[in-house]
Amino acid sequence: MSLKNLSLKNKTLFITGGSRGIGLAIALKAARDGANVTIAAKTAEPHPKLVGTIYTAAAEIEAAGGQCLPLMVDVRDEASVAGAIAKTAERFGGIDIVVNNASAISLTNTQMTDMKRFDLMQQINTRGTFMVSKYAIPHLEKAQNPHILMLSPPLDLAMRWFAPHLAYSIAKYGMSLCVLGLAGELAPKGIAVNALWPRTTIATAAVQNLLGGDKMVQASRTPEILADAAHLIFGKPAREFSGQFLIDDSFLAGEGVTDFTPYRVDPSVPLMPDFFVPAASRPPEGVKGGM
Repeated sequence: MSLKNLSLKNKTLFITGGSRGIGLAIALKAARDGANVTIAAKTAEPHPKLVGTIYTAAAEIEAAGGQCLPLMVDVRDEASVAGAIAKTAERFGGIDIVVNNASAISLTNTQMTDMKRFDLMQQINTRGTFMVSKYAIPHLEKAQNPHILMLSPPLDLAMRWFAPHLAYSIAKYGMSLCVLGLAGELAPKGIAVNALWPRTTIATAAVQNLLGGDKMVQASRTPEILADAAHLIFGKPAREFSGQFLIDDSFLAGEGVTDFTPYRVDPSVPLMPDFFVPAASRPPEGVKGGM
């Protein structure tokens, strides 16, 4: 299947944490089709280390051909989430797609994780995903081909994923448990719920500032790989494609993508594997620019 055969024209997407990085890349891909996008994120003022606010994101989305509603939303706050969902449906006449992308990260072991940080990760990652999905369901069930997508890992319950950073792993796997549960719960309503996760590190501000600096960025793929994968997922029939835990390059290869070189920040640098990728998941073979 060609990436050009699908269109999200006039579809409405609600994206959490979409002011930069992966969320913004998904938004821009949809905007080029002429989609409507709500950017629900915290960043309203410029940050010294993090490029992008909800307003700069909105300007990019509209320049790309979409309509954008930038909303300052704290996904920990129920009234904030409920209000943002209601404003989106009122502005654009409904909601077709929800992307639960907002996440907090701290790669610390148990003794080095303070409880305030533990609570933050649970509240944003797991609880935020649950709550955004909950408030979106009444609107999604009216949509023609509704999708919920979590940026969260396959449920590979291996000790090696939990031992180094237990609190963060619980929070990310909580998002994936929402996929498992909601896919079953919402199947009668025809709402698809899936997870998407990168095989490699992705060149985002989090990788730049929190994980590995410039060196890791050079060994990463760009957010566009996830944007292209998400775009294809949204084109799938919701009643037939749900409960999937997808790794970006394997899914794209299955959809006919044969050259991954354009997604590499620096093709001369070996790619850095991301965590949470199950050992049984092998990179696609016979493709250009793969691992």
